Amino acid sequence: QVQPVESGGGLVQPGGSLRLSCAVSGSNFSYKAMGWYRQAPGNQRDLVATITRAGTTTYADSVKGRFTISRDNAKRTVYLQMDSLTPEDTAVYYCNAAPWGGLYDWGQGTQVTVSS
Repeated sequence: QVQPVESGGGLVQPGGSLRLSCAVSGSNFSYKAMGWYRQAPGNQRDLVATITRAGTTTYADSVKGRFTISRDNAKRTVYLQMDSLTPEDTAVYYCNAAPWGGLYDWGQGTQVTVSS
């Protein structure tokens, strides 16, 4: 069973930046559209960004212009560059396949806390 492994979270001040990474062991990674999701306490897990195998990206309105998703198929890794962070971005961040692409098992996620 394939389970993504997220890393790169932490505590950052408002206006700061973080870069999340997600390693995926599945051999079909390069064929799958991938996504980053986040879940704040008491909330549902929401889709933040997606990237197709060709590199086409989409973003939730709340992060558009601040977050950038990218991928390295040779390394089977997906990245999320997060800039101009606000306290509203505080959540556990997960990566997985895009919603239409057949999800992997969920990983542990990585905690992002934006606070002064």
